[in-house]
Amino acid sequence: MLLDPSVRQQTYVEDCEVCCNPIQITVSFEAEELQEFRAEDIEQ
Repeated sequence: MLLDPSVRQQTYVEDCEVCCNPIQITVSFEAEELQEFRAEDIEQ
């Protein structure tokens, strides 16, 4: 998974590379360093 540190806060949906289920990715950067990374299953 490639993350773009030029955008400070991001939330997007991506298909899991293993099971193909959708996951919500939330990341935040400060001074182009990763501060937070969350991956949540959104399959109900």
